[in-house]
Amino acid sequence: MSLLNTVLLEASMGNGLGAIGAGIAALAAGIGIGQIGKGATESIARQPEAAGDIRASMILTAAFIEGVALFGVIAGLLAAIG
Repeated sequence: MSLLNTVLLEASMGNGLGAIGAGIAALAAGIGIGQIGKGATESIARQPEAAGDIRASMILTAAFIEGVALFGVIAGLLAAIG
């Protein structure tokens, strides 16, 4: 009976850790995109003539972060479900 209890405990911990991992991925993505926005705003304030290039780079970088975060959230949720 002890082996069955250990297996069930490990499965429930994996579910919880997967959900925590999904939350951390989403939180980290939000922090990263906030830092990108902050840096872009400061850069545009210092050099307004480069606003178009800075904005394009900011949007591209934010999209990459969102993509990676989506993979992290999906992996965490799959670990929580399975």
